[in-house]
Amino acid sequence: MTDFFELINQGLKWYNSNIGGWLVLAILLPTGIYFTIKLKFLQVTHIRHTISIVRGKYDKKGEHGDVNHFKALTTALSATVGTGNIVGVALAIFMGGPGAVFWMWMTAFFGMMLKMVECTLALKYRKTNTDGSVSGGPMYYMLALKEKIGKPAMILAVIFSIATVLCSLGTGNMAQANSMSDAIHQTYDIPTYLHFAGSTIPTVFITGAILAGLVLLVIVGGLKRIAEVTSKLVPIMAIFYFIAAITIIITFSGKIPAAFTLIFTDAFSGEAMAGGFIFMVFQGVRRGLFSNEAGQGSAPIAHAAAKTDIPLREGLVASLEPLVDTLIICTLTALVILLTGAWELGGEGAKMTMAAFTIGLDEVGIGNWGNHIVAVGLFLFAFSTVIAWSYYGTRAVQFLMGDKMIKPYYYIYGFFVFLGAVGSIDIVWNFVDAVITLMTF
Repeated sequence: MTDFFELINQGLKWYNSNIGGWLVLAILLPTGIYFTIKLKFLQVTHIRHTISIVRGKYDKKGEHGDVNHFKALTTALSATVGTGNIVGVALAIFMGGPGAVFWMWMTAFFGMMLKMVECTLALKYRKTNTDGSVSGGPMYYMLALKEKIGKPAMILAVIFSIATVLCSLGTGNMAQANSMSDAIHQTYDIPTYLHFAGSTIPTVFITGAILAGLVLLVIVGGLKRIAEVTSKLVPIMAIFYFIAAITIIITFSGKIPAAFTLIFTDAFSGEAMAGGFIFMVFQGVRRGLFSNEAGQGSAPIAHAAAKTDIPLREGLVASLEPLVDTLIICTLTALVILLTGAWELGGEGAKMTMAAFTIGLDEVGIGNWGNHIVAVGLFLFAFSTVIAWSYYGTRAVQFLMGDKMIKPYYYIYGFFVFLGAVGSIDIVWNFVDAVITLMTF
């Protein structure tokens, strides 16, 4: 049985590396460029207007929807600002070199228009539920194609919804729970077993049960409670991470020009670890796309609930996500890694980021806090991702099976949090990467 699962794992890994990742690259980047040109660079020309919308300048009482613009934005951001901002950036640099950061920026810039378009459509074609709440997302605007293409429109919507449920239990749940559990146990040297009343209990089981309980406390309250938590958690975690990163960047400010020069020159030199220029572009674009989820179809589900009767208004709000997620937060991580020289030490993923923050904060003179900063950041980022993805999953379940399955899904979701925290999920990561390709396609 072990050999069987390993065979599946290797097959999924091969697909993601040789087919899935390239397919996503071929679809999303050209689409983002097309809409950017077609809509005359709205992500630049309307940035001030977009910020005014988020601040509530145009909010009106009685507008249809469940949450205001800011809460819809923070709910969607909480799903995208996750472990990819800490681990994904380091992995892109490790695999593709510093130049991969430039291609992450390009992906975010064009991804802003992808987010605007898909979330505008989500508002335009959303539906009102019997309890007065609203539901929307790609599955609903795919149905709008029914008059043109007939039955395949429903087939597309069903396939997308199934992929969304699988992603919610995998990427949005188990993978994040595993990251939280690992961050806690590795950073704080928690013993592997707890001896209690003559029994030996793996401490990771306790961690998993606590995490599952915390998640259930939030998500059973539905979108409004999720939005309340994320609207507070997202700014706190962003500020927390921002202050630590900025402190290090200021400390190494003399190296900033050299770091940017390295990014730009390496972006076109093609001296990546494996595969040269094309491989570097692939790593940067792929990590950028999976970081901000532009074009994946997840964010429109959250933005469809915004209180507005003007679809484009919420589309503009959604365009801020790649800006915040990739152009700001991922850049902070990249600069810390490059300025401290951690990228040359050979660590991969979270280890590289932890080393960078440890070196940087030690230089500041406040002790060996790097591991704690990254561990707490990972925990907060991952927790917010888990609770936000539960909402995406409920809307997909609702579309497939109706309201009656929403509550059972919550408890299934909580159980998968536990499984993710206690298990080794390399196969889950590879499986969900494949399902993300399906969602995006």
